[in-house]
Amino acid sequence: MSNKRYLDPHCEAILQEYQDNLPRFREIELDIKKKLNKTLSEAGLVVAAVESRVKSYDSLAGKLELKGQKYNSLLDITDILGVRIITFYLDDVDIVASAIERLFTVDWENSVDKRKIHEIDSFGYLSLHYICSVPGFPYRFEIQMRTLLQHAWANMDHDTGYKSGVEIPKRYLRDMSRLAGMLELIDDEFSKIRNELADYRRKVQALVRSGNLDEVNIDGDSFRSYLELGPFNQLNKRIAAMNQAEIQEVPLMPYLSVFKSIGLTTLGDIASLIKKYSDGAYQIACYQIGLTDLDIVSSSIGPQDLCIAYILKNGGGKAGIKHMFDLLNGESDSNEMIAEMLMEQSKDLPFMNTGK
Repeated sequence: MSNKRYLDPHCEAILQEYQDNLPRFREIELDIKKKLNKTLSEAGLVVAAVESRVKSYDSLAGKLELKGQKYNSLLDITDILGVRIITFYLDDVDIVASAIERLFTVDWENSVDKRKIHEIDSFGYLSLHYICSVPGFPYRFEIQMRTLLQHAWANMDHDTGYKSGVEIPKRYLRDMSRLAGMLELIDDEFSKIRNELADYRRKVQALVRSGNLDEVNIDGDSFRSYLELGPFNQLNKRIAAMNQAEIQEVPLMPYLSVFKSIGLTTLGDIASLIKKYSDGAYQIACYQIGLTDLDIVSSSIGPQDLCIAYILKNGGGKAGIKHMFDLLNGESDSNEMIAEMLMEQSKDLPFMNTGK
């Protein structure tokens, strides 16, 4: 209440109504944010931010001073409570909008889709604006939805005065418009790339499920899908059966870099590795745990011993095994000691004395 405003009794009455209902506005603000965050989380949608504010006394007084006669009461002012949801991708704006439509009653007559604006300088102002209401609360509120790049541009735009009405030399306006166009293109391209990656992942998953592994190159997505099939389960169970041991599941994604380092390029190559070197891996495991009372083995023992068998059989020697453990555990002198021990243990195993 710091600035003195010259308001007529009608505007003063609106301000008083605002003050009387301020605690309720703040209560509704917290409830709306809680519902939004819960709904977006349940939908698995990650957004950059969910922001909110209740208009301050001074801000409302200034608005009423300029155009107070436009409003019959506080009910006509729809931005006392404002919420802004900032998404990472253009496509997510529509997903957020759909969630809001399910959560709140939308006043379609007063809501605005500014994304339909096509002026060259409109980027950053392309928010989707919904005017909403909830049962038991007579005042409407505004929810804005826009992308992170649009939000960043709007803030920079505001700071430079590009949209403020301040006279700016034309060459700067032109540069600002060019930047706006570039950011809009980037926004479009990010969404396009995400959609294409989603299509690629679906294609990979379909190929993996169908067993066409030779057609699938090894990468993070394809290897993750492959692991869902449990390709090392049979070998792990065979190894665990030595001691009637329990298998403790651990993440196997670190073996992606190991498989690539030994020259495997497709999931079919991994399948062939399992088929060809499972006996060798089992023999190595027998030497490691066969005479122990170990009753828990890690699910990584299968892929680890497969890689050791492959490296030894194909002349990778101590250096190859050390490199494998360096990739898995980080470089360490102890990895060289482990590699030397494995070389010594494995040299007389049956798989080492058979043809490739």
